[in-house]
Amino acid sequence: MADDAVTIVKGGTLAQSILGSAPEGMLIAPAWKRVLAFMLDVIMLSVVLSFLSGGQLIANLYNLSLLSQGIQSLVFFFINWFVFAGAFYLYFKYTGQTMGRSLAQRGFRIAIVHDNGTVLEAHHWGPRAVAKMIYMLPIIGPLWFGLRDAFNAGSKDNEYRTKVDQTHHTVAAVDWSLPSETRLRLR
Repeated sequence: MADDAVTIVKGGTLAQSILGSAPEGMLIAPAWKRVLAFMLDVIMLSVVLSFLSGGQLIANLYNLSLLSQGIQSLVFFFINWFVFAGAFYLYFKYTGQTMGRSLAQRGFRIAIVHDNGTVLEAHHWGPRAVAKMIYMLPIIGPLWFGLRDAFNAGSKDNEYRTKVDQTHHTVAAVDWSLPSETRLRLR
């Protein structure tokens, strides 16, 4: 037994085999966790907005009868969408800037980092939040763009990245697998 040759297997993590710049030991977050985190973020945001508006804001987002009841109702309909979109943008921008991820991503231990495992700077979070707004489009947002990106996040051909990740050169990593200097900067 002691005389057997030792075989060294060159490996690395999935992140290292997909992304050439990934640091040693970095793991990519599973697609199902990313989808659940996003859904939980939207639900939490909807509950807060519903509470603040007495249940009216969320109820009126899909009240299409407002579109045919005159100009005042039409303006009210679009104001509801503007408030919801604004809250969505602000939530994802400022949670990203302060914690390096959203609240649900933090709960699921997902960190959004650069390809090389470094933390995103503050100026990256605004454009990422705008790009995520595509998922809020009625019907086609979740059914077309959401499903496409859920598939991309689980596909080796797409480097386990959504279109938002590819556009902004980011990756969703498991936070405990990141280098210690990156973990210290995440909150």
